[in-house]
Amino acid sequence: MGHWGIALLAAFMSSLPCWLGAPCPPVPTPSNITEFVCTSPSLSSFPTGFPEETLMISVEFTNLSHIGPDALQKLPKLQELHLSSNQLRSLPGGLFRVLPALRVLDLTNNLLEDLPPEIVDSYSPLQHLVLKGNQLGALEPAWFRTLGELEWLDVSDNRLQDLPPNCFHNLSRLKSLDLSNNRLDRLAPELLAGLPSLERLHLEGNQLHTIVEHAFDRVPRLQHLFLQHNNLSSLPAQLFGQMGRLAMLDLSNNSLTALAPCFPERNLTLEMDLSGNPWACDCAMLSFVQWATGRSVGLYALQRTLCGTPESLKGRTVAAATQGELLASCSAAPVEHPSPCTLPPGPASEA
Repeated sequence: MGHWGIALLAAFMSSLPCWLGAPCPPVPTPSNITEFVCTSPSLSSFPTGFPEETLMISVEFTNLSHIGPDALQKLPKLQELHLSSNQLRSLPGGLFRVLPALRVLDLTNNLLEDLPPEIVDSYSPLQHLVLKGNQLGALEPAWFRTLGELEWLDVSDNRLQDLPPNCFHNLSRLKSLDLSNNRLDRLAPELLAGLPSLERLHLEGNQLHTIVEHAFDRVPRLQHLFLQHNNLSSLPAQLFGQMGRLAMLDLSNNSLTALAPCFPERNLTLEMDLSGNPWACDCAMLSFVQWATGRSVGLYALQRTLCGTPESLKGRTVAAATQGELLASCSAAPVEHPSPCTLPPGPASEA
């Protein structure tokens, strides 16, 4: 790719809706201009003079370190505010209280260690909130109390070590939650309470070593679950038992040796990545292979899905191990059954 191609790609990736706007601080422009973009590295204070008709403001990749509490006054139609890649360490409490139309707030790659107790103190139509790449060490339920319309929440690449139960209790419309690349070593049992619409959950790149058995029972609509690059060595038998809509499960690069395929049978079409784990190629793996055979189960990265034990199969791909080799470590022939677990009776998870 040539110089121009790289430049265009960088501009495109930095902020899709923003490169079409007018420069700011606003200069005399036609009255129909409603989008403004500031990307000057020397900019250290928030621009002023935006017309009341403004729909989008992008102040990104600047030296902005402070925003006054009145910086966004008299912008009743503002729908998108992009403040990524600045030097913001804090935000004034009332900054977003007078933005009745705000739908998108992007604070990616700043230096935020905390947020105001309630970043919005009354009902907000906010749908996308991105806090990725900051220095948040904790999340407060109060931050999300008035964000009942939120559909996308990204708090990845922070310093989160623990999350309070019911943290997201009011986010009944949330579809995507990204908690990846933090320092989480456990999930509170009630963490996902109040998220009946959740479809996508990112937990990769944390330090999870265990997950309680019913952690995902409250998110029956979950379709994509990412657990790769954690410290998981085992999983509860019924962990996925209520996830009737699960379509993608990434368990790669953990310390798993066995997987009990306790998934709902109804409408099961599942893609999985099991690579980078030290699988025990024995009776348990045979049960998994038997269960997956004949179902709509696709496995990614087969060449990196390897046996860790027994020694005779170590380093071999699981797919290359024969049933006879998998049986070799069994004290008795396994019962011919598609799953080593039996799901308890209960209503189908189609809520």
